This record gives sequence, C-alpha cells and structure tokens, in this order.
Amino acid sequence: MKRLSILGSTGSIGTQTLDIVDEHPSDLSVVSLAAGRNVSLMEEQIRRYKPYIAALYDEKAAEELRIKTRDTAVKVLSGMEGIMEAASIDSDITVGAMVGMIGIRPTLAAIRAGHDIALANKETLVTAGHIITREAEENGVKLLPVDSEHSAIFQSLNGEKHSAVEKILLTASGGPFRGKSIDQLKDMTAEKALRHPNWDMGPKVTIDSSTLVNKGLEVMEAHWLFDVPYDNIEVLIHPQSIVHSGVQFKDGAVIAELGVPDMHLPIQYALFYPERMSLSMERLDLFKLGSLTFERPDMKTFRGLELAFTAARTGGSLTTVFNAANEEAVKLFLNGKIKYPEITEKIEEAMDWHTLISDPDLDQVFETEKETRERFL
Repeated sequence: MKRLSILGSTGSIGTQTLDIVDEHPSDLSVVSLAAGRNVSLMEEQIRRYKPYIAALYDEKAAEELRIKTRDTAVKVLSGMEGIMEAASIDSDITVGAMVGMIGIRPTLAAIRAGHDIALANKETLVTAGHIITREAEENGVKLLPVDSEHSAIFQSLNGEKHSAVEKILLTASGGPFRGKSIDQLKDMTAEKALRHPNWDMGPKVTIDSSTLVNKGLEVMEAHWLFDVPYDNIEVLIHPQSIVHSGVQFKDGAVIAELGVPDMHLPIQYALFYPERMSLSMERLDLFKLGSLTFERPDMKTFRGLELAFTAARTGGSLTTVFNAANEEAVKLFLNGKIKYPEITEKIEEAMDWHTLISDPDLDQVFETEKETRERFL
C-alpha cells in the first residue's frame, strides 16, 4: 500500500486525489493532509481518511480545527512549520498541490525526506526549478508531473531516450477568448474570463488560461521537468483539449496522449507510476469526436505567453517576477480594479523594473517575490 501526503488537500487537485484514494482503498492510504484555511472541508477529510497529521497554514483556522477534531487521533498543526512537518512525515509519495509559492518549502522538505513528488504546484518549478531539480537528483526522488499536459509528455516519453527528443508539443485550449482581437479584449469582464470551455479549474488558473499566462508557466515547467531547451518547446492551440500534449522525435515520429478533459487520469498515473490501474471515468469515443484542430498561438494579442518566453529565456529571478506580478494583476482584475488587458501590461512593467539575479538562492527567490508584490500595494 502506498502512503500519501497531500499538500493542498482542500483544493481542486487535492480533492480529486482523494477521489483516486476512494477508488483504490486497498492500494492507497493517507498519512497527512495540508491546506490553507478551509476548516469544514479539512474536518470532513480527517474523519474520512484518518491521517496522522493535518495542517492548516492559517493559525486561527488550525485552532478551530483542533477543537472540532479533538475526538479524533489526528495531530493538527499550523503555519509553514506545520505544513512542512506534514510534508516530511514518513510516506511514499507527496502530492504537491498547494497554490502559489507557499508550496515551495514543503516540496523541498518532502524531497529531503526522500519522498517521490507528484507535482501540481506550478510555482515550485517556475520560480525555483534550478533548486528543486538539483535537490531531487541529489536525493534520488522522482518528480512525477500531475498537470494534464506534462503528464501527457511524461507518458509519451516512456521508454524513449532523451537524446531522441526533437521538441515538446505543448497543447493549450486557447481559453474562453480564443480568436478575439485586442480591441475586443478591452471590454472583457471577469465573469466572461471565468467561463472556460473545457476545464473546471479555480478562478486564478482559469484567468491564466484566458491570458495564456498559464501556458507560459507550463512552458517553464516543461523545461525543468524534461530538460529541454525553450527553443525546443512549441505551444499549439488545440480547442478540443483531447490531445493533452506530446513529443516529436528526431526521426519525425510524434507520440501524444489523448483523453477526455479530466484530471483524475494524470493524478492517478503519477500516484501509481509506472503501473496503470483501472479508473472509472468517461472514455474517449473517437467515433463521436469527429475532428481535431490545431492553431498557432496569437502571442501579439495574448501577450502573456510572449512575456513568459521572455522571462524563461532570460531565466534567473525574472521568472519569479513574472509569476508574482501575474498573481497580483489577476487579483486586481478579479476585484474590478483593472481592465483585462492591463493584466499583461502590469506583468511587463514589473519585468522591466526588475534588476536580474542570474542564479538566485531560495532566500533571493522569496525576496524577489516580496519586492514584486510590494509594487502593487
């Protein structure tokens, strides 16, 4: 039986991970759970999955949780120290699904404890990929991608030599505003931006999908996960979200993974890798599908992707600036304080303002994040 630590258990990836636990109760057990501040859902999870440790980042929420679960054997912890302890508990695999840079230190703690990492936290590799990948190699642990796109690439690479890879083919749905002009985007509201055509995601990721910033972050992840130069990563707009991504090899062959838009499959694949287990989800019906289409991304209209490539190729601390500035700009947009096109304008302004650190250590990564966010106060 595999023992799981789930960081971000109350979020979208975390709850779907627990769906997989429900599907394979004799193969998976939960030893720790961690989240931000959702007391009611965490209490439900504690009572259902009976972890040894549950941690909430918010101190007041953790205290409330202690009171609500005092009739159980769970150890309730709080703050970053509590989450890191939850990440470090003796387990086989840690699911890194906390949203934001809060996930970096717990992921490092899990790596140093020798756990394989099922990674769904983009910021961990976007801002600290040079640190995370080195630590994973030194500690002999696997970084197993959970994002549907990176899982597809991972599956497509199975059994193939790295030297045979010509380029990564990273697909994107195009989001709710695909095909819109710059002028049309000026009047787009948060309500419209949150209507993703294919995927059910949280507000921040859905907005990032609409600006193509999310795909830019995934380009950075792909670089670190698969050790492929940025010039060998190609983004394709694929509105049907059936081809989740693939790999083109030096002999011209393309291997890709297809499936319905559902995160349960990539989560389960990471948890049981290299085995494939049964999964009760909708099957892809190629007869009903009809056709698959692909387009080049419009990076002049959706500048989030262009700026991401600029930050990625520059490297160093600039990827942290890109990530933090985007998070702050998305907050402003969702709160009605800026217009939709200003999201990428704010990101570019922050990137132009920043003085690059070519090889930041972890403290410098967090200091860069802090300085970038302070520009938005």
